[in-house]
Amino acid sequence: MRHVKEAWETKDIPALAGLLDPAAVTTADGGGTVGTVLRPAEGGPRIARYMVAIADRAPGLELLERSVDGVHGLVARKGGAVVTVAVFDVSDGRVARIRVVRNPEKPRPWSRAHERPRTRDGS
Repeated sequence: MRHVKEAWETKDIPALAGLLDPAAVTTADGGGTVGTVLRPAEGGPRIARYMVAIADRAPGLELLERSVDGVHGLVARKGGAVVTVAVFDVSDGRVARIRVVRNPEKPRPWSRAHERPRTRDGS
């Protein structure tokens, strides 16, 4: 995910498209309360352009590489708050599917469960 994160942050559409399967699909859940794509976006180049457009419209996002339920993912935070969780399904070394959760009710519980500081004894 490091390469996807870097290409996204630098807005490098060709590099990003090269990391995505040409038949990749992305879906998003905004819960009806935040903006997101209404239909799945299909095709690596189209998804790459969409991701860069998001980066242009959301300055100040901090992208963190995270495992989300055992799958590669990126967590986007703004002002320290989790605003988006993206899960990447990889096949043959390329991203084949991206599932994005922007519904404010869903990342919040995820961030409490997975981002909370741990003590030395693991609690």
